[in-house]
Amino acid sequence: MEDLVMKLARVSDRLFPTFPSFIDNFFSKDLMDWNNSNFSNTNSTIPAVNIKENDESFIIEVAAPGMVKENFEVNLEGDLLMISSERKDEKEEHENDYSRREFSYQSFHRSFTIPEGSVDGDKIHAKYNDGILMITLPKKEQVKIKPAKRIDIM
Repeated sequence: MEDLVMKLARVSDRLFPTFPSFIDNFFSKDLMDWNNSNFSNTNSTIPAVNIKENDESFIIEVAAPGMVKENFEVNLEGDLLMISSERKDEKEEHENDYSRREFSYQSFHRSFTIPEGSVDGDKIHAKYNDGILMITLPKKEQVKIKPAKRIDIM
């Protein structure tokens, strides 16, 4: 019986939040921070990432349009791959009786744990092209999937 009461209490809390939690939630939102999105569908400043695997390597694709390769830093520390970026833009305009100064700042940091002993860290490479940062992590020989071998029966 007590189990049922606890479940109902949890459901009740989700359906009817208490007044303080509603207020906390309201004030924790960035309602007036219009620069808090990269205008994607997710309203997030963290770029979308695809992770692919083939027989030879792992490939990480980071969607970061409008950047240049100098904006990125990619580091491997042990089994932790860290990707970060920072970009600052400033524009200043002076005309007759007014001046305008605009600036923007974008940054992100993502970390990925690589399966221990699976990647040859010395052969990792990255390139940035058409708004996509592509990082290739070659697999070590012992991790690569080898083709099936036929064994003769004697």
